[in-house]
Amino acid sequence: MNLSFKKALSGAIFAAFFCAGLFAEPIITANEYFKSVSEEYGKIKDYQANANITIDKEDMKAKITYLQPDKVRFDFSKPEDQVIVFNGETLTIYLPGHQAVLTQNANSEDADAKGNAANLATSEGLTLMRRYYTVSYETSQEAVPLDEDSDEKVVRLVLWRRTTSEAFRYIKLSITPKTKLIRRVEAVTPADITYKIDFSDYEINQGLTAQRFSYDIPSAANSYDNFMF
Repeated sequence: MNLSFKKALSGAIFAAFFCAGLFAEPIITANEYFKSVSEEYGKIKDYQANANITIDKEDMKAKITYLQPDKVRFDFSKPEDQVIVFNGETLTIYLPGHQAVLTQNANSEDADAKGNAANLATSEGLTLMRRYYTVSYETSQEAVPLDEDSDEKVVRLVLWRRTTSEAFRYIKLSITPKTKLIRRVEAVTPADITYKIDFSDYEINQGLTAQRFSYDIPSAANSYDNFMF
């Protein structure tokens, strides 16, 4: 192999690596990625989604309805007919098995999304997460299977609390890369209680109104006001 051929070969190899570097996926930090997810949720005025909810080993199913900036409603099919509504001012929980309605008036601090796993899937909740938690990739920015045997791919972020005053020690978010919507939330408390919510079948910006978050208390139910105290 003569000297000129070696130089040409070396030049070709260098050029190949250089071009590969140009077309490689750009590095996006976890903070940048999380910010892009938050910005995507900032475009959402309202949404509905199905939710499978697991708290420790208890499984629940609900339809979640959200209206910007702070209205959230859960209509449960498991437990059947259970309802949780926050209309921006009052939290209402209907427990059909006990024929009981629990209500709590909430100021802005009480309603703070930093303590609510479900509110993570809102622009306001994500903004608060950036304030109270540090963000990292679970492994890397590459999409990975949602579950071990799943074909569905997600980007996984882990949020670690900055202080011990936060409701969760850490939170894992599984993000659908194409839509930047949250597919799964896993939040773990200091007592090692795990809250997991799987979101699916999003319907976005349907023109929902505040009327959707009005709740008529069943006449046969017993009411308990300010139940948190």
